[in-house]
Amino acid sequence: MKLLPTQRHLFDIPQDIAYFNCAYNAPLLREAGAALTEGALSKCHPWNRTPSDFFEPAEEFRRLAAQAFGGDADCYAVIPSASYGTSAVGRIFETILSKGDEILGLDEAFPSNYLPWLRASETTGAKLIIAPTPQDLDWTRTVLDRITTKTKLVAVPNCHWTNGAILDLEAIADATRSVGASLVLEVTQSLGAVPLDLDRVRPDFMIAAGYKWLLFPYGLSLFYAAPQWHHARPLEETWLGRDGAEAFENLVNYTDQYQPGARRFDMGQKSIPTLLPAGLIGLRQLGDWGIETIATSLRSINERIAQLLEPVGFQPVPEAFRSPHILGASSEKALSPSITADLAARKIYISRRGNALRFAPHLHVTESDLEQLADAIKTLCP
Repeated sequence: MKLLPTQRHLFDIPQDIAYFNCAYNAPLLREAGAALTEGALSKCHPWNRTPSDFFEPAEEFRRLAAQAFGGDADCYAVIPSASYGTSAVGRIFETILSKGDEILGLDEAFPSNYLPWLRASETTGAKLIIAPTPQDLDWTRTVLDRITTKTKLVAVPNCHWTNGAILDLEAIADATRSVGASLVLEVTQSLGAVPLDLDRVRPDFMIAAGYKWLLFPYGLSLFYAAPQWHHARPLEETWLGRDGAEAFENLVNYTDQYQPGARRFDMGQKSIPTLLPAGLIGLRQLGDWGIETIATSLRSINERIAQLLEPVGFQPVPEAFRSPHILGASSEKALSPSITADLAARKIYISRRGNALRFAPHLHVTESDLEQLADAIKTLCP
């Protein structure tokens, strides 16, 4: 697989900024930023907005998502956030789960992939099982060991958000199906940067906030519902999701019929003229690069970061459990409380999680960025 050269020219990042923090918030593409501005200004001339503008951008979103990640376009919906998606799924399972059933999640999962399952557990009497953090970071084994005949819902990511430790979703999907349970993927921290064979994994639902690896603006996210769930009740009753909504003159002729596929799960005001056009640019760019190529290129960058960390006392996530795009590295000694602030003072941006640093580059990273990081690490972590 080829390595992409730096794509810095596609981003609006000053040359003296070394940004390794896309797991926190990824930079927008230049073109997407321009689309946001154009979309905001379009509200000054509302007479130019036609009924088709309320629908067609969302349909293009579905088509591009299916091309990039697999599955059928009808299975995708437009949502505002990961918590919106997991809450929608949680509400569905509140009508299915019962006392004695088990929901399986991860220790220290991001709140949007924990709180809806806690609510479902409290509402139904189902037990929320939390797989503990494995000392060797083999999350796959930890999850597989806790899937039983009582398991009805498995809610996992593709990698752990704190350090990028990877999960084998194919193995987990097979085990989940073997006991008749449902699989919900919250892949905010991987979709767009880590290959996922959707046709092989076949999740019941998949949710991803868009402002990280999908390169969407904040407020736009992605939802996938497998065909067997296209009858389920959505979180909100948007008129845009009803059959015949395109005919504005007939909107008061109410119908209880939804538009086909996962469109019932679309958020209200789905075709926001700022967010969706910018998100479409992100999806097209991911398609142009190719997810496999993105992953290979980011892995190469993170391998170089790991090589500069190990000599100064950091232990990166073992290669066997390391995702290509996020590199967590724990320190053998206590980190300075000001380590991220000290790096930011040098215009280097990363995240800290506990006594570990988290690096999450994208294709904007240059050789100069890596040299800047290497010099700072040698100075601050002697």
